[in-house]
Formats: sequence, C-alpha cells, structure tokens
Amino acid sequence: MNDTPRLQLDRFLPYRLSVLSNLVSSAIAGSYSSRFGISIPEWRVMAVLAMQPELSAAQVAERTAMDKVAVSRAVSSLLDKGRIERSISPGDRRRSILKLSAEGTRIYREVVPLALRHEQSLIDVLDSTDRQALERILDILLGRARSLGDHI
Repeated sequence: MNDTPRLQLDRFLPYRLSVLSNLVSSAIAGSYSSRFGISIPEWRVMAVLAMQPELSAAQVAERTAMDKVAVSRAVSSLLDKGRIERSISPGDRRRSILKLSAEGTRIYREVVPLALRHEQSLIDVLDSTDRQALERILDILLGRARSLGDHI
C-alpha cells in the first residue's frame, strides 16, 4: 500500500491562495487591460514604481515576488510603450534604474481607483473584525513565507 499522504488540492493553502490571487488579478485586469493595453505583470511593475521610483528591475522582481524573466518582459514592454523610463544610476554606472514616465503616471492614476473599487467589492463581505483578522493573518503568513524561503 502506498504510504504517501494524499493532498486535497481544494483545501491546500498555497493552491487556494494562488487561485484567489489569479481570480482577483484577472478581475482587476479586466478593467485596465483592454483600455490601456497593460498586462498583469506590467501593472505590477507600474504599481511598484509608483510607490518606489528609481528601482532596478531586480528590485522590482524582489518587491513583487515575480519571476525575473516576467519582470524583464514587462519592463521591456513598458519601455517600448513609453510608460516607464530607464536611466543609469549616478552612484553605480553599471546599474539602470526605472521610473514611471508622465504617460505611465497618468495611466497609474486612472487605474488605481478601479483597482481599489475591485478590492473594496471583494472585502465588502467581511466585517471589520474579519478584515483586521485577515490583515493580521496575511502579515503573519507573508513574514513566515519570507523566513522559510526555500528551506521547507
């Protein structure tokens, strides 16, 4: 008999979080992808750069927990579309830094209210106690996931 434990995928936390993330991201993307021609990875890059301008692509990948290849593709596309700008770091000429262009900033400002409305409609089903608990639990799990890294 096989002693391997069975995995109930529909109860497996990483799977459930991934499905939730994909569903929410896709719903929000529906409100900006056709209007602005932005993919989910491109939006994530733009959102990070709006909050922390002048990051390298590696720093964007780190902050978004996105694959470096996905970030690189998103950055290339955003550069081609004129939504971000790249310059050389004055402190380290080998390092390029990214920031939103004027066009990227304009688009960001239009997408944020759409994203916030989607977030609000998602969490409207929670009362304030559940929202606080969710925030606390997410903070705990994010911290734990970061500390575990690849050591599981």
